Amino acid sequence: MADNEKGAALIIGAGDALGGAIAHRFARAGFVAVPSRRKVDQLERLTEDIERAGFAARGMACDARDEDQVIALFDRIEAEIGPVEVAVFNAGAQHNGSITDMTARIYRQVWESATLGGFLMGREAARRMVPRGRGTIIFSGATASMRAGAGFAAFAGAKYALRALSQSMAKELGPKGIHVAHVIIDGMIESDAVRERFPDRTAAKGEDGMLDPAAIAESYYQLHAQPSSAWSWELDLRPWSEIW
Repeated sequence: MADNEKGAALIIGAGDALGGAIAHRFARAGFVAVPSRRKVDQLERLTEDIERAGFAARGMACDARDEDQVIALFDRIEAEIGPVEVAVFNAGAQHNGSITDMTARIYRQVWESATLGGFLMGREAARRMVPRGRGTIIFSGATASMRAGAGFAAFAGAKYALRALSQSMAKELGPKGIHVAHVIIDGMIESDAVRERFPDRTAAKGEDGMLDPAAIAESYYQLHAQPSSAWSWELDLRPWSEIW
């Protein structure tokens, strides 16, 4: 391996909150974190933070909806860094609007971001992991993976489909040594962006009323670390105060 004996941990959909926290956690564990999103300049601060902490990171641009770009991303990682040992799909496009006003274009965009992208990442990860007989693939779900609310037809439909994809993959790939897991994140994830967008709702949550990105990331790492005799396919995470 060019950079690290543990190989690479790819995080597609690496932003300032959860995706960044996942990248930090796997970098601390000795992997080369490879955060990815459509524009590489948006990854610079994240990779610099990881490297400043003494760990390895390589930001790489990719539109997860584009098949050729996803294939090229995996090829580049394996050529320049080493085997992709962990692949996390954390991308998605939430949309809230009445079904009577929703356009086919919006519905398709949400599905492509949250479902098609997951399929492409999962397929390419599996193609490389199966011959090695090891690897972890994790998909980020949401409340909408289990129950749909009014106005969330596109988002819930996409997240339901992503959950089904992960379940099918887990059943097919588990016997081949690949751990596939789906994480339902049931609640608001704490971040500056969420606080700015929903000031009243976040204020009403109170202490520990939102999910801490670092705490979620720790659960992702623990899924990867599980022995194969006790693998979890699905994990649900929520603050103690969340009504469910």
